[in-house]
Amino acid sequence: MNIINNNKEKKYLINEDIRAKELRVITHDGEQLGVISSREALSIAEEKELDLVMIAPNAQPPVCKVMDYGKFIYEQSKKEKEAKKKQKVISIKEVRLSPNIEEHDLNVKANNARKFLLDENKVKVTVRFRGREADYSHIGRKILDDFYNLLEDVCTIEKKAKLEGRNMIMILSPKRA
Repeated sequence: MNIINNNKEKKYLINEDIRAKELRVITHDGEQLGVISSREALSIAEEKELDLVMIAPNAQPPVCKVMDYGKFIYEQSKKEKEAKKKQKVISIKEVRLSPNIEEHDLNVKANNARKFLLDENKVKVTVRFRGREADYSHIGRKILDDFYNLLEDVCTIEKKAKLEGRNMIMILSPKRA
């Protein structure tokens, strides 16, 4: 059995590959022909020099449309490309801090994070502990709180500060207008 694979997810049966005995058939201009046998539907499609494409295989009886299959696939790919254009891709930018960061350095990092947030990106703020610094995780929490206080006008906390191994991580997302 030949199954046409379109973009690795949608499969359409066409012409002789359709095995159902009865089909609900729609013509290329949208007119419903009702429930007819698959042989009759195939002869109608061949008469008009078009293809018989199964568009709803799970319906009872399956729905087929008489159309130009190549044109149909082209239209589907155009619709998918248009849908992809309208999607907003949100990326996560990372800002790394250390537990003994100076206030000026913290302000510089906060300004960089502000730019990311204004560009509609999420920001992952990481405090990295080395050696015995991990014993003082409360310092890391204070640094992350100070960092958020510098940016609270443009962001919200999506994931609160949490110690994961030797890193303390907090995720900030831009405020919605």
